[in-house]
Amino acid sequence: MDRDEVDRALARLGAEHKAVEDSLLALQDHAGRRLLEGAELTGVTKERWAATERTIALLWTYFDVYTDVLRAAREVRARRRWPGREELAELTERLCGESVAVPDAPVSGPSPEPSAAPAASAPVERFTLDGLVARINELYARSLDVVVSADAVWSALPARIDLLAAELHRTRSLARSVGVRPGEHPAGDDLEAITEELAELRARVVSDPLAFWHPAEGSSAPGGGRPDTDRYDRAARALEDVRREIEAVLQVRQDSESRLLRLRDLLSRADRTLAEARTARVEVLSKIAASDVPAVSGPPTALHERLATAAEYRRHAQWHRLSPLLEALEREAEEELLRARESLTAVTAPLAVRAELRGRLDAYRARLARLGLGDDAVLAERYDAARRMLWSAPCDLRAAERAVLRYQQAANEVLSTGGHG
Repeated sequence: MDRDEVDRALARLGAEHKAVEDSLLALQDHAGRRLLEGAELTGVTKERWAATERTIALLWTYFDVYTDVLRAAREVRARRRWPGREELAELTERLCGESVAVPDAPVSGPSPEPSAAPAASAPVERFTLDGLVARINELYARSLDVVVSADAVWSALPARIDLLAAELHRTRSLARSVGVRPGEHPAGDDLEAITEELAELRARVVSDPLAFWHPAEGSSAPGGGRPDTDRYDRAARALEDVRREIEAVLQVRQDSESRLLRLRDLLSRADRTLAEARTARVEVLSKIAASDVPAVSGPPTALHERLATAAEYRRHAQWHRLSPLLEALEREAEEELLRARESLTAVTAPLAVRAELRGRLDAYRARLARLGLGDDAVLAERYDAARRMLWSAPCDLRAAERAVLRYQQAANEVLSTGGHG
């Protein structure tokens, strides 16, 4: 190297030395490092931080060696303004050759004592100055990754867990006010489980933050990744589900009276409809010769009893029990009213069929009369036969329907031969 190349190399290495020193000091002052240093760590964080502490110690050893070698090179350069051949050769060796000897200590092993000149018996590793800088940068990035990742988890999760715990406390107070307690209501048991989960999660996050870190795939930047919030998210969703259930119980307390009144009305309408169906069945059996008229069930006694239980829950402010009972009763009362209406429809179906046959018979007769074709003897005979069946009691619907069809057929023949539409 000539003098200018030496001076440029010294300037560059001096700038890199300053950058390395600034980075190591920043790492030393990093809030995450101080937290790791003072925390009672467990699990993967304890293991990785122990290795990182040794790495940081080794970094300072490398930096001290780097400082000594760079200072020695500067002293050689400072001997004279215009260095001679021997001095340039020495500077070339110091700046470009493997002139840096450092203790050959593995990162996971004991930290070596800082020394620019290792003992003759100790194993050493030799570097160029550029190689030493590259090694320092590699170890620094590895150490910074641990510090930044742990700090990111500590910055993100404990505060969120504390906020969720405060929300949990409010929800538990609300739950107790409406009688939702552990052992008495599933939501109370859920709140107890969420409380235990948050306490355990927070303790684990504080002592082992790196267990909650997802490194970014393909990223080599220190701290590339994100906190693992899966357990927190599950707890938050569980609390939200419980909160909605508690709100439903609160809503029950506010509108239980109107809901009970509506239930009584629904069951009363179902009772009246069933009573109407039973009366109609007696009428149908007296007027229609049919054996397939369905039976009508009695009043929904079990629903009435459960409605009385619901009213008792309301009187004693047992809202957590009233809430699911009201929901079930509302669904079943609607179904009961629907069944009562279907029963009435099924029972009265023969009367509807008879009415439809009567209407069809008279409609055809009126049409023929308007066209002046009503005096046909066959038509008159078939009409009288059908009418006797439809207006007699009990009425044989199948025979009456056949009689109406015979009348229709005869009427259609007369209409077609008579030339009228």
